[in-house]
Amino acid sequence: MLGWLELEAVASERAITEVLTGLRKGNRQLETKLVEMVYPELHKLARYYMRHERPNHTLQPTGLLHEAFVKLLGSGAPAWQDRAHFYAVAARVMRQILVDHARGFTAGKRGGQQVRLALDDARCVASERDTNLIALDDALKDLEKLDPRAARVVELRFFGGLTEREAAEVLGLSVSGLKRDWQFARAWLFQQLDSGAPAAG
Repeated sequence: MLGWLELEAVASERAITEVLTGLRKGNRQLETKLVEMVYPELHKLARYYMRHERPNHTLQPTGLLHEAFVKLLGSGAPAWQDRAHFYAVAARVMRQILVDHARGFTAGKRGGQQVRLALDDARCVASERDTNLIALDDALKDLEKLDPRAARVVELRFFGGLTEREAAEVLGLSVSGLKRDWQFARAWLFQQLDSGAPAAG
């Protein structure tokens, strides 16, 4: 039997999915309601991202989130299937914003100070290592050429913060299948990032 907090989480998930369904059907008036519903969770994700950025970063969590909302809601008719899918897309958008800022910063510094992202064992690819955000993004692009589904698992689990169950639902996989992809992706990315060698694509 589900506890009170679990029931509340299920109700919230269903409510967000209903709003996303309405948006998908063209009801743009639901955008404000969506922002209100997802703002706290996405702000936590933005704070998580920004915690690992350089101290003088031009973006703050709120700025990152607002820039992400502009991209998410300004891209025409959304095709989000449910809450998990929306959070995955939002995570990808935030990642791209940070990578773009990182590329601009390092280009301006001509290879100087680099933006770093800590990857911890609970939600990451390489345990207890600091990994350059740009290098991680490049490695993920190479992994996507080799195994698109494994790259998507990393995006959903690490960048999107989705649980194994949620990520498996988004990808239409069993949890055990997702775990196999996750283990492969972690090992492959660890090797690429640790060696600094160009990935096989």
